[in-house]
Amino acid sequence: MRSATLVLAALTALFAGCGFHLQGTVPIAGDLQRLTLQVADSQSDFVSAIQRDLRSAGVDLAPGGETVLVIERDELLERVASVSARNLPREYELTYAVRFSVKVRGETRIANEPVFVTRDFSFDERLALAKERERDQLRQTLAEEAASIVLQRLSSLR
Repeated sequence: MRSATLVLAALTALFAGCGFHLQGTVPIAGDLQRLTLQVADSQSDFVSAIQRDLRSAGVDLAPGGETVLVIERDELLERVASVSARNLPREYELTYAVRFSVKVRGETRIANEPVFVTRDFSFDERLALAKERERDQLRQTLAEEAASIVLQRLSSLR
């Protein structure tokens, strides 16, 4: 029993020393611990996802902070990727496009950084209701992936 405890303690120390962190948690530098979020649409899927991710990373989202994350673009683009012989859409391509900037004490640290996340999904008019739900879930997933990419980029700032 005692040796198992020692092994567990050694593994914990090893993982802590190498920078290991649980998936989904991203360490945020000191300047970014208090952050102001500037967005045009505060109700978008992306904004909800980035707020949730920032809070789970321990960031205090408050107006008037020295660090400002500006979301300049936040939109879902939809394109028909293929059509059937009857000229009906068979496949769509969804792209979640985000562009952001980060300013720390008035100094621009990241300027106009684009993030694009793209997925294809098939469409069958006989299953229109189910496909619309699938599209909504895919939109939300793309927004969460874009938020994760932005958070990773923020964590790289020192």
